[in-house]
Amino acid sequence: MTKVVHTEGESAKFARLPSVDRVMACDAGRIVSARFGQSAAADAIRAQISISRANFASGEDFHPPDTETVARAALATLEALDAPSQRRVFNLTGTVLHTNLGRATLSEEAIAAVVESMRHPTNLEFNLASAARGERDDHVRGLVRELTGAEDACLVNNNASAVLLALNTLARGREAIVSRGELIEIGGAFRLPDIMQRAGAKLREVGTTNRTHIRDFEAAIGPRTGAILKAHASNYAILGFTAEAPPAEIAKIARSAGTPFIDDLGSGTLVDLSRWGLRRERTVQDALRDGADLVTFSGDKLLGGPQAGFIVGRADLVRACAKNHLKRALRLDKLRLAALEATLKLYRNPDKLAERLPALRYFSRTRDEISAQANRFLPFWSRALGAGWTGSVIDCSSQIGSGALPMESLPGAALAASPDSRRKGRALDSLSRRLRELPVPVIGRIHEDALQLDLRCLDDEDTFVAMLDQMTKA
Repeated sequence: MTKVVHTEGESAKFARLPSVDRVMACDAGRIVSARFGQSAAADAIRAQISISRANFASGEDFHPPDTETVARAALATLEALDAPSQRRVFNLTGTVLHTNLGRATLSEEAIAAVVESMRHPTNLEFNLASAARGERDDHVRGLVRELTGAEDACLVNNNASAVLLALNTLARGREAIVSRGELIEIGGAFRLPDIMQRAGAKLREVGTTNRTHIRDFEAAIGPRTGAILKAHASNYAILGFTAEAPPAEIAKIARSAGTPFIDDLGSGTLVDLSRWGLRRERTVQDALRDGADLVTFSGDKLLGGPQAGFIVGRADLVRACAKNHLKRALRLDKLRLAALEATLKLYRNPDKLAERLPALRYFSRTRDEISAQANRFLPFWSRALGAGWTGSVIDCSSQIGSGALPMESLPGAALAASPDSRRKGRALDSLSRRLRELPVPVIGRIHEDALQLDLRCLDDEDTFVAMLDQMTKA
C-alpha cells in the first residue's frame, strides 16, 4: 500500500481546517448537537471536514471553510437523512385512485379516528361488558352487515388477501372453477392463477377468452370442485363478440350442486354510483342478491377508506374463513379498523356522502368547476414556468384508477405547459423533475407534447399556489 506523504505546505493548509470540537462549539454546531445528539453531530461534522480534505487532495483550490459553514453543511446532511421517506404529494395525474400514490384519501372522520386510536390503548380485542377476550372484527362487523345485508363479515389486509383466504378455506386441494376471460393480471404482476396456486386450489378454466356460458360451469362441476369463483375484470374490458354467464345463474347451479360461489368484486362499492354521474357498477348488495355465497372487495378503492379486504356473505362460510390460521397473518391492525369504522358510518347518510368522502367528491366534480379553478391558477402557472414556456388551460379526461370502472372517463380540465424549444422531450422531463423536487412534490403527467396538471384532486389551493411561487423564486 502506498503511503501518502504531505509536504510541509500541505500540512499547514490542512491545519487551517477547523477541528470537530471547534465546529461543535460554534452557534450552528450547538444547534446540530441539540437536534440530533452529540454523537451524530460529531460524525456529520467529521464527514464534512473529510470532504474538504479530499477536495484539496484532488487538486482543487483549497479554501478552508469556517466553523459555521461546516456546521451548516452537517446540519443539512442530517436533516436530509431525517426527512420522511413517505411524503405528501399533489396527485395531479388525472387518476383519482392512484395505486402508486396511496389510492383513496381518507375522510376527516377517518383521520380523527386513526389519531385517537394511536394516542391511547383501545379495546381492540377486549370485551368491555364481560372483561373477556374480544374479536377485533366485531368493531366493524355489525356495520358491514347493516350496510350490505350480509349474514356475516370478516376483514383482512386487502382484497387479494380476501380472495386468498376464501379459496384456501373452501378450495384447498380441490378445484376452483373460473372463466378464462376472468384470469386477470393487475398492477405489480399480480395474477389470479398465482393467487389460486398459493391458496392451494387447482385452477379449472372454463369457456373461452371472450365467451363463457352457464353450460360451461355446469359441465365443469364434479366431485373435485371446491368453489366457483367469479373475478371482476378490474383494469380491462372485452368488447365485441362476447358472452358472460350471469352471476345469478352461476349462483343457481352452484347451489344445486352444493358448491360455494365466490363473487370477487375487486373494487367494490356500497352505493349506486350513477346518482353522481358515473356508470353504474355492481354493488356488494347486488352480488349478495344475485346469490353469491361469499363476496370479496376492497376498502381503499371505490369505498373510499383505508386498505382492507372484505369477505361477506353466508355466516357459516365467513366463520370458516375467520377460523382459518391464515386469518391471523392477514388481519387488520387497530388503526385501519378505526379508519374503516369511521368510513363505513358515513354510508349511513348517502345524501351527504359526496361532501364527506374525498374520493367520491373528486369523482363527482364537473368540468366547469375544474376549468374555473384552472383559470384562476393560470397566471401563477405561467409565471412559474417562465421564459421559453407557454401555459394554458385545456380540457382533459380523468380516470377512476385502481382497476375500478376501467372504461369510465371523467371530463375535466388541466393546466398545461408546452416548451417553445424543439427538444420537447428533454424540456418536459426537466420540468417534471422540478415539480417533483418542490417541498410538496407536484405529480402530473406528460401527454401530447405537454406536461399536464389535472386539477380534479386539487383541494388545498393555498399550498399549491405556494409551490408555484417556490418555482418562480427558484
